[in-house]
Amino acid sequence: MSEKTVINQMNQYDETLDLYTHAIKRAHGDHHPEVFEIRELFETMREKITNVAEGQLYLNEEFNRLRTITHDYSVPDDVCQTYEKTVEMLSELDRIYYE
Repeated sequence: MSEKTVINQMNQYDETLDLYTHAIKRAHGDHHPEVFEIRELFETMREKITNVAEGQLYLNEEFNRLRTITHDYSVPDDVCQTYEKTVEMLSELDRIYYE
């Protein structure tokens, strides 16, 4: 993993993921309760990246949990493009993290 690459990509996605994770909670929370945990995991990852010391970025738990609750980043049939894009961005971060 290139820690710098993950941090750079997360910083690039940060504003959008912040907006989108809030939006999907409102739009899909009743039928997709996993969106609440997606938001919490995003916030945890964001905090870790903000406060990381070089060589100390550990996001294994967060990505493992995201893979579990999203069924390996599968997009449900009944959700909006915002939900789909959120899952795509998180999947991309996961891929970069484990490269």
